[in-house]
Amino acid sequence: MFSSASRRDFLRYSAAAAGTMVVGNHFAWALEAPAPKMVITRWTGPMPQSPSEFQQAVVKLTEQTVQAMGGISRFVKRGDVVWIKPNIGWDRTPELGANTNPDLVAALVRLCYDAGAKKVKVGDNPCDLPAKAYASSGIADAAKQAGAEVIFLDRERFRETDIKGERVKSIPVYPELVESDVVINVPIAKHHVLATVTLCMKNYMGVIENRRLFHQDIPTCLADITRFMRPSFCILDCTRIMLNHGPKGGNLEDVQVKLTLAAGTDIVALDAFGAEILGRKPDQIPSIVKGQQAGLGTMDYRSLQPKEIALS
Repeated sequence: MFSSASRRDFLRYSAAAAGTMVVGNHFAWALEAPAPKMVITRWTGPMPQSPSEFQQAVVKLTEQTVQAMGGISRFVKRGDVVWIKPNIGWDRTPELGANTNPDLVAALVRLCYDAGAKKVKVGDNPCDLPAKAYASSGIADAAKQAGAEVIFLDRERFRETDIKGERVKSIPVYPELVESDVVINVPIAKHHVLATVTLCMKNYMGVIENRRLFHQDIPTCLADITRFMRPSFCILDCTRIMLNHGPKGGNLEDVQVKLTLAAGTDIVALDAFGAEILGRKPDQIPSIVKGQQAGLGTMDYRSLQPKEIALS
């Protein structure tokens, strides 16, 4: 016969093995903690001293950030066609902080295939000549080596699309991109001479043509395209950030190495974090204010209780 104490111990051990817990003498199912809405991962180890060390740090940051968000399979299902949308706007090398880090993009490609994606596509609508921007950024080579299909957006294939926005009623959109099963938005955090900052919401300008229309009212137009895109998952690249002379830059003096990533399901919260890391107040960035007003998320990203990770 078990004593009362030994019986309680037996129940606890049995419950632990079965994924349950015991309250008093009663079983209760142990509920898994919900996946976070936002994760912030910072490199706190020694600063990488070589390109290969920097690459290893970026890959580790990417893998740990995605894992902390609940894993890529939270967003990508077996058989999905995934479009990874980095910023490849400019004929600039990675060190100049004008485009998304290529190693981040490649790591995401591999993670999507690990989750069973049927195909992973990578592409953007650059402001500079696409061939030069794709090559200089390092993204084309990195994505191809990871198994992605690198897409040059044919401007003749953009299709006028009703997006039902407050300011933008319709605009040419690249159909292959927006019709993918999953679009992962992966911008870099940097200064922008017109919009003050360019972050997650503004990165969606790469899915459209006729961008001059947006320059008439950037905050409202960004809210319009963001609502149309219905973001489910974004990763903000803060491995390098551009503090001045954006969006194209060109001076190493304008770039700071932060080795930080922020990921989440609330695009306004991510932009608010990005504004802060660029030394700005979120409530002073018109697009962030408009995004919150439009119900696209919250600029009070701390209210989401983001999971913070330190890596070394």
